[in-house]
Amino acid sequence: MNENKYFKFSNNVIIIPLIIVLLIWTVYWIEIHFHINFNKHGVYPRTFSGLQGIVLSPLIHGSLKHLYNNTIPIAVLTASLVYFYRGVYVKVILYGILVSGIITWCIARPSYHIGISGLIYVFASFIFFKGIFTKHFRLVALSLLVVFIYGSLLWYIFPVKENISWEGHLAGFLTGLFFAIFIKTPIPYKQKYVWESENYNEEEDVFLSHFDEKGNFIEQKEELEEEQKSNQITYWYTFKKSDKDNL
Repeated sequence: MNENKYFKFSNNVIIIPLIIVLLIWTVYWIEIHFHINFNKHGVYPRTFSGLQGIVLSPLIHGSLKHLYNNTIPIAVLTASLVYFYRGVYVKVILYGILVSGIITWCIARPSYHIGISGLIYVFASFIFFKGIFTKHFRLVALSLLVVFIYGSLLWYIFPVKENISWEGHLAGFLTGLFFAIFIKTPIPYKQKYVWESENYNEEEDVFLSHFDEKGNFIEQKEELEEEQKSNQITYWYTFKKSDKDNL
């Protein structure tokens, strides 16, 4: 698959992030409007009732600040995932929710773990490592951009701050790394020039034959002769006798 077909904009680049953002904001609006608290539907580790949080916890946020801090990163990373990895983004989203949620359920402290930040770490980790593994210049550039913008997220996979589910962040980070290794994605091939071929021979290169060892231009006699021939103008004459010549 060439680059023009691979890196192609589609409506999903806008629609998918928009749907996710609308979902998390709608859930929070329902909590505020109807005075409901959904925190108990988050992940509660190693309990049967806590399993529901594997699917529901990404939609639940504890405060407006919590929701706002997650909105921009999830929108940007989702759009990047859909555009640059359009062949596998559905797997990364769905499996990312399940796998990161299960890991959180297994390793986290006894508390309700909520928020979509775990999925943010899945996307950031997957995009970074997948770009590095593929070695494609555009995907590597995306990886570096993710590090530049969201590199500080790495600190929050450790218990550096209270009331933050670092276990959920760690679970998302490990999930993204796992997906980057094992989920196969089509990579656009880079068009190779003639001199990049394994069978390339400089002596047979027509272009290089115009230069000597020091890089000086050499005029090819055969080409000059052919060019001169092609530039020659041939004139054809038709001789006709006039009537006066017959008199």
